[in-house]
Amino acid sequence: MKKVLTLSLGLALLAASASAQTASKTIKINGYGGTDQTLVNDLINRFVKPQMAKDGVTVVYQPLQGDYNKALTTLLAANTAGDVMYLPAETVDGFVATGKILPLNGLVTPTPFIKSLNTAFTRNGKLYAIAKDFNTLTVVYNKDLFDEAGVAYPNNNDTWTSLATKLRQVKQKLGSDYYGTCLQPNFDRFGAFAYATGWQQFGANGKTNLADPRFAEAFNWYTGLAKDKVGVQPSELSAGWNGDCLKSGKVAVAIEGGWIVNFLRDNAPNLKFGTALLPKNNKTGQRGNFLYTVGWAINSGTKNKAAAAKVLNILTSPQVQEYVLQQGLAIPSRSSLTNSAYFKKADPGAQNAKLVFQGADDGYVRAFTFGPKGPDWAKPINEALASVLSGQKSAADALKKAQADMTTFQSR
Repeated sequence: MKKVLTLSLGLALLAASASAQTASKTIKINGYGGTDQTLVNDLINRFVKPQMAKDGVTVVYQPLQGDYNKALTTLLAANTAGDVMYLPAETVDGFVATGKILPLNGLVTPTPFIKSLNTAFTRNGKLYAIAKDFNTLTVVYNKDLFDEAGVAYPNNNDTWTSLATKLRQVKQKLGSDYYGTCLQPNFDRFGAFAYATGWQQFGANGKTNLADPRFAEAFNWYTGLAKDKVGVQPSELSAGWNGDCLKSGKVAVAIEGGWIVNFLRDNAPNLKFGTALLPKNNKTGQRGNFLYTVGWAINSGTKNKAAAAKVLNILTSPQVQEYVLQQGLAIPSRSSLTNSAYFKKADPGAQNAKLVFQGADDGYVRAFTFGPKGPDWAKPINEALASVLSGQKSAADALKKAQADMTTFQSR
């Protein structure tokens, strides 16, 4: 009898110990601070915590304020980063090189997600993140200005030539106080047009060729819109970005992502806007576009790999993605959402979201990334755009200097 009691007591203690170990499991998630943390906290509370609690796992969200990439780099180096984290596509190469990001092959099934988004997070055959959502660029236009000028709205069949013609006609009809579009002197908008020509950001040798005639073709078209002030830089209108330009009521078109919708609702609620896909390059017949995306990744140093993978799968589940879409806050990454009822709504925000979603699969679409050397890669291009748009240099001179600067940068 005494042996039975001893055995029972031992088993009870083991069970209690195991239970305590399970109950003590915590999965920490790192993501953006600012306005993003409200949405992520909501998703975690609604969908992740209830499911993980059944496994005795506690989930904690730790947003990183300020420069996310810098903060995450510090935490990963100190081995104090979360088990699950945001991984921005533009900096994926640098983080993968640290060995701190766990390949997801075998842990998740990538096939339900948009192929180009999986490509954005794949290096040497290894998938390092699942896109949580994304954005692409579209043509967002002021309906009232086109109506007043008697010019047809931009549409999905526009080429570079036909869109430019419409913008020039609006300018001619409405006068010098109005403009066709705002032109940000940055690769993060111009680059989409360079891709439409078939230009490659990096060649087989890993170098960037700005002397490529295809790059020059896009550069000349983009900066050519500045002639006769059809296109102006946002700073010329005391605007911070293209959304500000459209908000002013004096600019017909803004090339922007879906984030412009909530901005216009809050800052220009009476502005009637529509959306069209980016225009096609006349020679290739293709559009170019960027994928601006952030994925969910797992820390390779996590002690709870299975639980972290389960959290990642919940965060990218159909239920979570449909919820995000219905809130109108982001475009989820599952291919099946193309049939979502939300995209069939007539309101301009839903129609904008539909075209942003379509943009992920239409033409030469590339992830917005700077490559292994980081954001300074774009500096020669941005400086060239600014110098031509401001009239300080010819396009030929600006491109010549940009290539020299790029060669120096990539040789360091």
